[in-house]
Amino acid sequence: MSDKPTSGELFGIPYNFERPDLKRLLSGHWQPDEGMLVEKEFGIGYTLNLANWRSWIVLAVAGALLFQQERSDDEATDEADDEPVEVVVD
Repeated sequence: MSDKPTSGELFGIPYNFERPDLKRLLSGHWQPDEGMLVEKEFGIGYTLNLANWRSWIVLAVAGALLFQQERSDDEATDEADDEPVEVVVD
């Protein structure tokens, strides 16, 4: 039986299916000398590098958008309950 590689690159996208240890998991998200995106320590693709300030901006914007969506969903359900609905049947 042939040995399949557990890490490498496919069409320019990195993958790594080696069993991670705790040190590798923690160091995978904190690499001060790298850019905003770094290769995932387990799985396919890239992840945010929390040592880069741009990653924190991305997380803040995503959190703000999520908060705004939750707030607008709550307001939409409150408004829908207050107003009567008119149904016209021909």
